[in-house]
Amino acid sequence: MGLCVFFVTLFLPKQVRFRYEYEKGKTWMQKDLISPYSFAIKKTNEEIEKDKDEILKSILPIYQNDTEIAENSIQGFNIEFDTKWNSSDFLQNEKQIYQKEGNRILRLIFSRGLMNPVKKYQRYGENYNFSLLNNNISTQLNTADAMNLQDAIAFIQNEINSNNSIGNKEWLIKLVSNHLKANYIYDEQLTDKLEENALNSISLTRGMVQKGELIVAKGTMVNSAIFQKLESLRTAYEEDAKIAGNRNLVLLGQVLLAGLIISLLMVFLYLFRRDIFDDNRQLSLILIVITGMLVTLSWAIRIKIPSVYYIPFCIVPIIIRILFDTRLALNIHLLVVLIAGFFVPNSFEFAFLQISAGMVAIYSIKNLIKREQFLISALLILLNYFIAFLGISLIRDGSLTDIEWFNFIPFIFSVLLSLLAYPLIYAFEKMFGITSDVTLMELTNTNSKLLRDLAFKAPGTFQHSLQVANLAEAAIYKIGGNALLVRAGALYHDIGKTVNPHFFIENQNRGNNPHDSISYEQSAQIIIQHVIKGIEIARKHQIPEMIIDFIRTHHGNTRVDYFYQSFLKNFPEKFVDENIFRYPGPIPFSKETAVLMLADSVEAASRSLKEPDAISISDLVERIIDYKLEQDQLTNSNITLKDIETIKLIFKTMLMGIYHVRIDYEID
Repeated sequence: MGLCVFFVTLFLPKQVRFRYEYEKGKTWMQKDLISPYSFAIKKTNEEIEKDKDEILKSILPIYQNDTEIAENSIQGFNIEFDTKWNSSDFLQNEKQIYQKEGNRILRLIFSRGLMNPVKKYQRYGENYNFSLLNNNISTQLNTADAMNLQDAIAFIQNEINSNNSIGNKEWLIKLVSNHLKANYIYDEQLTDKLEENALNSISLTRGMVQKGELIVAKGTMVNSAIFQKLESLRTAYEEDAKIAGNRNLVLLGQVLLAGLIISLLMVFLYLFRRDIFDDNRQLSLILIVITGMLVTLSWAIRIKIPSVYYIPFCIVPIIIRILFDTRLALNIHLLVVLIAGFFVPNSFEFAFLQISAGMVAIYSIKNLIKREQFLISALLILLNYFIAFLGISLIRDGSLTDIEWFNFIPFIFSVLLSLLAYPLIYAFEKMFGITSDVTLMELTNTNSKLLRDLAFKAPGTFQHSLQVANLAEAAIYKIGGNALLVRAGALYHDIGKTVNPHFFIENQNRGNNPHDSISYEQSAQIIIQHVIKGIEIARKHQIPEMIIDFIRTHHGNTRVDYFYQSFLKNFPEKFVDENIFRYPGPIPFSKETAVLMLADSVEAASRSLKEPDAISISDLVERIIDYKLEQDQLTNSNITLKDIETIKLIFKTMLMGIYHVRIDYEID
């Protein structure tokens, strides 16, 4: 408990909490809020973005006029011109005309300016204004005043094609075009610096709220303007608290809250689940799950994720429900959401969404019998989120068209992440030795190695176990209990009979009874040993302890009466140690183990009925169960007399069905 509180409070944000809850579009139900001090009203994100756009529009991109590029390009043209002209068969007297025309065109282009437009400045149109620096003298121009590469090539073609003194026009067009290079160079670094300085000068506030001024009156709708004032007050309040507040007292408050929640959990376990309260292993698992979820929330707040609804809060009730029970899962989920509500915005809305989703998660896997229930549960959780999100949005906005559907995306991610509960359940089972319904489903598969061995080595016992499983499962389902656990326990309760199967009557051939050649004490010990051997076999094959409990308790500490009475009858003069004929126990200590004991005894005894009918079956069931009561075998099992009567009725009905007994009806 101490470690849980320590880690939770260690990672939670150490900041004071604004005392008021509010939401845009809702009515202010608290008393009139008067400003306790003067504070600036923060601009909304939309207003800040709008100001940024305006600032960026006013900042002209900077271009440098690089005269060296122009001169180098012209010089390069002249060198290439001389080389190519000398290797051609053109007339020598035309050389000066061609060269002069090329130089003229290039100088015209570079004097007007050749540039490469920047796309980000073309968002409002193809042309944009810019500042041209020429020897540190700035001139404002428009891209329409300069040329881009396509404009320059078109200009070259037009000028040369209109000059009749040029004979080989294509040759000169290609040569001049090869030496086009932008001489107006975009100065990104200088432009970014100007934009950065301008953006840093943007005011993040608009106006002031004076001390004593009414911020919002009771019953007033929280519109956008009021909402922004409340947000500004909250920020100012938290900033003041960071400076003037005592962080140690904030920490103390968190310790008190976390300690209270964990203490309430401990009280719940002490009153209603004493078995978990007394088991440090199970208690540690629960506290680790709680701590893990709250630390995850703290981490998410610290890194400022866009929405806390990305966090899969439903993973906690799913894990606790599968590993423990419904009531504990709901209790823990409520406690986790209560703590989380102190550190998330719109805590009531958050609590409503998470509590309702957690309840759906728990209810949807009340009886886990198929693996696809995890997917069905995920879909139901998503449906719950959708209905709650839609309802809250309609209350807030009063319009379908104003709903921001993009805000529902975090819930989809949350539901997908909740499927991580499945591998986590497996990990927790292995780490803490807890058996979930998923494992019980796997154990009830009759193709498992142990049950295949039982069916092969002791087929009679295997059939007996199947019948006991059917009887016990039907009974526990009716009186309330874990039917899947009872079925698994019934299938494995006689696994020890695989050691000496022929010593048990259901596996014997007619006329071949090995007990005839040994003493009554030896026979009793062989029969009793199937419990001890069963425990050894189960542990060797890593069968969970909660299944081994059925092996230990299915005979309680009763006597092996057949051999005990036979010994007394044949050796009345001898002293008998009753413990030789008594099972080691313990007696059943739960509804499930008690029902299995009764089902096992009744099913085994029913096989001795020569002509089973309604009366004989009824008498048999009554006699067997009453005998168990007389022997105090059900004292620790938390089973009521009403439950016992229900169990008797179910056993009688099912045995009559097994033996095809016809019930005679009298007509008055």
